[in-house]
Amino acid sequence: MTYSVVIPTIGRAGLSPLLEVLDNDQGPAPCEVIVVDDSETRLGPAAARNAGWRAARGDWVAFLDDDVVLPPDWKAQLARDLEGLADDVAATQARIIVPLPSNRRPTDAERGTAGLADALWITADMAYRRSVLQRTGGFDERFPRAYREDAELAVRVQDLGHRIVRGDRITTHPVKPATFFTSVQQQRGNADDALMRRLLGPGWRARIGGRPGRLREHLVTTAAGLGAVLCGLVGLRRAGVALGLVWAGLTGRFAVQRILPGPRDPAEVAQMVVTSAAIPPVACWHRLQGELRWRRGAAHVRWDELRSRRDGPSVRRSEPGSRRAGR
Repeated sequence: MTYSVVIPTIGRAGLSPLLEVLDNDQGPAPCEVIVVDDSETRLGPAAARNAGWRAARGDWVAFLDDDVVLPPDWKAQLARDLEGLADDVAATQARIIVPLPSNRRPTDAERGTAGLADALWITADMAYRRSVLQRTGGFDERFPRAYREDAELAVRVQDLGHRIVRGDRITTHPVKPATFFTSVQQQRGNADDALMRRLLGPGWRARIGGRPGRLREHLVTTAAGLGAVLCGLVGLRRAGVALGLVWAGLTGRFAVQRILPGPRDPAEVAQMVVTSAAIPPVACWHRLQGELRWRRGAAHVRWDELRSRRDGPSVRRSEPGSRRAGR
């Protein structure tokens, strides 16, 4: 059994300590560590991972994100997870730990990252058989973000009769940096949800173990807000007031649902109020873009048949012990 490690990166500071762990002597060494630089091309993690595993030589390909923190004996833990796996097991997923503050309730952004601990098939630390990646074609590069591309591949792999198991190795995923409007910017993922629906059908959320989405509620909220504005413009005052109250009620409920689990300090409350008003229309806009993009059935064509001719991310291969040897 041999394994390669593939790390797509956009130059995060966590890359160097990650490589230090992979270069130590605590466990069987990978036959190579492949770092895929996507900082300039920005083709997305799906394209970066594909470039990495196609250059790999190991029987297994262990994908790591460049912002995870590995224990010193991670290589030994991975080897134990891979040892003796049945032939029908295509992949093994690490157990993800997200450290949260112990002296207060987590913020909305912190709770978002904490969801990774229970998520299925995330490639923050996931090892796939290279033969299975070759059979499936790898990640669908039509997913431009680190969102849904790992779950979509896992569904295709399992549809071929393979299993994906959770190993015993433990990897820490720190809370992602966030700004005031991070939650609004994350609504771009609704376009990827449209592609998932086209690929897997209306029941795609259940197939990936996802929670029910809020799109319908966001649609009602957005329609009420737009309706209130339009009624005001044409002089339908009563209808405008009624629709405005519906918008305010739905927006207020959404904000409260996000505020209550958090620290409830003034800064967090203000952020939740503002972003709760912005999220519904932004989410609907991105979903509309996604539905329009995939409305003609192009999603049902294999992604690799649609790839345009373009330069891929830069791939850098490191042999075991090269960092200690100064190469």
